[in-house]
Amino acid sequence: MRIGTVLAVNATNPKFMLKILFISFSLFAFQQSGDILENIEKTIKVGNARELVKFCNETIELKINGESANYSRNQAEIVLREFFQKNPVRGFSYIHKGSSPEGLKYSIGKYLFEEGSYRVVMFLKEKDDSYQIDTLNFSKE
Repeated sequence: MRIGTVLAVNATNPKFMLKILFISFSLFAFQQSGDILENIEKTIKVGNARELVKFCNETIELKINGESANYSRNQAEIVLREFFQKNPVRGFSYIHKGSSPEGLKYSIGKYLFEEGSYRVVMFLKEKDDSYQIDTLNFSKE
């Protein structure tokens, strides 16, 4: 039986159509979260604070070397710009990416700069059908 025939025969079956819709939306959501992580990676690789905060929640928990605070996007941009200026990027890549059963996305990366590296831990939460950085942690290794 051909795929078109299977779809045509099952198109009147509500359970089949719900499964197709669920799979389609799941794949779309997975693709979106993958795209955002790729875009975040590109932004960190060039040390662009202005672009990075576009992927952030309205309020973000930002930790740099153990010092933690909650910032608005505008405040976070200033702090990140200063961080990138003091620690010019030589490279950034993800070590691990994952998600929790509750839908929280996370990643662990390595930020390279002239004097060493930082471990970067990032948590993203879903908001308004997209994922946004909720927590960003730079820990010197």
